[in-house]
Amino acid sequence: MNRRHTAAMFDILVYLFENFFHADAYPEPEQLALKLSAAGFEDEEISEALQWLDGLQEVGIASPPTIAADNGSMRCFSVEEVAKLDMECLGFLVFLESAGILNPLTRELILERAMALSDHAVSLSRLKIIVLMVLWTQHQAMDTLILEELLSGNDAHYLH
Repeated sequence: MNRRHTAAMFDILVYLFENFFHADAYPEPEQLALKLSAAGFEDEEISEALQWLDGLQEVGIASPPTIAADNGSMRCFSVEEVAKLDMECLGFLVFLESAGILNPLTRELILERAMALSDHAVSLSRLKIIVLMVLWTQHQAMDTLILEELLSGNDAHYLH
């Protein structure tokens, strides 16, 4: 996935959230691909975004991280995670977890999806979108203030 496709993937993820959040689910992949194509996204970009979402579903269902959702342990980040997610991103994850918005299992899903990106580094605004998508697909309730925080960022072009 090149940088242009990664940027388009995040545009697609925000589009999905904005258009399907209140429906509490998104359409089947074939129908979703048609809707995204009609919205002007390119086939290759749609395919990559759907693969990323499939990866989220696979990790969450087929092979969930082996950690209890109520685990009180402390997480040490790997060298690879620190290289890909700067201190602002890692601090944001720690903040969300300490505030009770994320549990350890959800945090691990977010880290896995961030690490699945081919970009060398993940910005805070992109991490917020990943958090948003993980919480949404995990059917976690989101407070309005948290939603606003996750939808805010330096990369405001993601918001339509």
